[in-house]
Amino acid sequence: MDGIVKRKSKRNKRKPSVLCESGMYQSRVTFMTGVVMVGFVLVIIWCFGMQIINSDKLQAEAYSQWQMVMNNSAARGEILDATGTVLATNVTSYRILIHPQDIAKDVSSDDYPRIARELSEVLGLDYDYVYKRVSDTVNPGSTKKISEYILARRVDKAIADKVIQLNLCDGIVVENDLTRKYPCDNLLSQVMGYTNYDGKGQAGIELSYDKYLSGQDGKTVIDRTGTGARLPFGKEESVETTQGCNVVLTVDINLQYFLENALTQALEVNSAQSAQGIIMDAKTGAIKAISSKPDYNPNEKPDTVEELNKLSRNRIVADSYEPGSTFKIVTLASAIDSGTVNDNYSCTCGGSLDVNGERIKCWRSRGHGTQTLTQCAENSCNCAFMDMALDMGTDKFYDYIYEFGLGASTGSGLPAEDAGIVTNRKSIRATDLARIGFGQSIAVTPIQLVTAVSAAVNGGDLMQPYIVDSVLTTDGEEVEKTEPVTVRRVVSEETSAHVRKILESVVENGSGKNAKIAGYRVGGKTGTAQKYEDGKVSSGKLIASFVGIAPIDDPRYVCLILVDEPQVNTIFGSTVAAPFVKQVLESALEYSGFDRKSDAGTVKVPDLMGMSVAQAERKLNELGLTADYQETDTIVNQVPTAGTEVAVGTGVLLYTENTKASEVKDTVEVPKLVGMTRYEAYAALKALGLEMEVVTEYHGGRVQSQYPYYGDEAEVGSSVQVKFE
Repeated sequence: MDGIVKRKSKRNKRKPSVLCESGMYQSRVTFMTGVVMVGFVLVIIWCFGMQIINSDKLQAEAYSQWQMVMNNSAARGEILDATGTVLATNVTSYRILIHPQDIAKDVSSDDYPRIARELSEVLGLDYDYVYKRVSDTVNPGSTKKISEYILARRVDKAIADKVIQLNLCDGIVVENDLTRKYPCDNLLSQVMGYTNYDGKGQAGIELSYDKYLSGQDGKTVIDRTGTGARLPFGKEESVETTQGCNVVLTVDINLQYFLENALTQALEVNSAQSAQGIIMDAKTGAIKAISSKPDYNPNEKPDTVEELNKLSRNRIVADSYEPGSTFKIVTLASAIDSGTVNDNYSCTCGGSLDVNGERIKCWRSRGHGTQTLTQCAENSCNCAFMDMALDMGTDKFYDYIYEFGLGASTGSGLPAEDAGIVTNRKSIRATDLARIGFGQSIAVTPIQLVTAVSAAVNGGDLMQPYIVDSVLTTDGEEVEKTEPVTVRRVVSEETSAHVRKILESVVENGSGKNAKIAGYRVGGKTGTAQKYEDGKVSSGKLIASFVGIAPIDDPRYVCLILVDEPQVNTIFGSTVAAPFVKQVLESALEYSGFDRKSDAGTVKVPDLMGMSVAQAERKLNELGLTADYQETDTIVNQVPTAGTEVAVGTGVLLYTENTKASEVKDTVEVPKLVGMTRYEAYAALKALGLEMEVVTEYHGGRVQSQYPYYGDEAEVGSSVQVKFE
């Protein structure tokens, strides 16, 4: 009995043990199944990430390990003038490449100092810089191998040959490169712009037409081993480069030379801050020449960015200025076309005009007396043009100002074009309107003025200026072609003919006599614009200008030259600028094949250098010429130069030693702008070399606040923020 009980007891004890082991087994199976499932899911996620999400990146890394990609730069398109002269092209140069993996395979690390030393000496580079490129085979902070460094670019052939002759190791590679070259050096440099080391346009036409000039780069793909060396018998694939398109300008290199030569002379003989000029085809708006002096050579750019920006600035489109009496052409055309004046018009000038209790002076303090309409223009009488502006009234005159394209970009396509400053008509007082009539209280760019003058004399059509004639492929296929665009008709043909007749008389009988060209009919207008300092007119800082039109009976060329801050005692557009416009137009007309009248009385200008003014004047008078001079000591320069054939009666400018340079400032005191109109504030800042930054959406009314404040010191070239009411 006891035995039976014991056996039962043993069975009862064994049964729970089996159940426990079975449960533990099932738990382990479940756990392991879960682990496997989780691992499987993780593997799927990892595979999904590898093959779907990160596939492109990983594939690129794989390719980088077994393939070497060498980029082949496309040849940049050329820039040509209207005659086909190449203004920008490419010359073959070389680049020195470092392949660290190949170096490591070819030489031991003990050779690195020698390789770095010899390379740095030949290339003129820092030793430490070269050593780092030679010895670094892996990117810092990663395991990614470095396949290639560009050690030097735009290396000339002599230096490249020396590198090859050194025969340092397999990892030093010399490849062809391209360098942008400007065969005409400084000529047209501000329009051309320049490129960076990668051949991308940074300014001028190089920048604005970069998408056409750049072309399409190619590449060569080569298989390599795990160590980075070229794989023997590996495949090599190439994608051909596509050369950039050529850009053809409207500029004629010969006219450009005539203009730049005259500007250089004007700058030197007048000891001026700058000289600017533009020639436009009056009928089409095509820009035939454009420049500002001083300038720069894009083949040898200035060392500092500040100097480069200053000298590469195309001031003809980027800078606004107060035009002075050259603007009277716009006032004259507007007054005639609106019926405000006609041939019966007369004006009596007593030297000033009272406008709402304010006395505004004529340039001639004793006045011009009673004059006809033509005589008003010949004498450049401020009182007459104030009278015309006031008689037209603000709305009518402003309608013409806007119709002539002032206060807005001309759409020339030249980069950084300014819109000028035309104060909102709602803020104009009678005194402001009177001053606008003779070219004050309004700011224009030189290209705006030439465009407006062209409209006044070409029959009345405002033409859109342009400087790019066409874009061509290397095969000569036309990609883009610019046709002349008539923006709108501004004045009637009858008005335009009347304006031409008056402007011809200005040159024949009036203030523009120094622009007279023997055998050619020329029209034009002088201008002497004031500059501002500390918010007030500066008596010693002026801009002298002259705009000439030839032939005036059927206008082809309109030429404007400005001389900024000439350092001579007597400053008028007729003496400082007109002779240089004459020089440019005469050369342009002869070059373009315009016939000169055979019966024109001419004489050659004698050599007057070293004479006293009295001696020179007597000699000139004997030949039927006149003398214009500022001082009475020894003559050191003359315009026109000796041997130049000129019309009888032409004035010869005599320059003496008595000139002085203007002071250059680094900082200036900020003027008080509060209460000024937009134009007045702009002019006050511009006079000090400061820029205006409007920080309110509304640009009209008068200045409400400014920063920096009145009296603060500011660096020349910096901006002053202004808020308007």
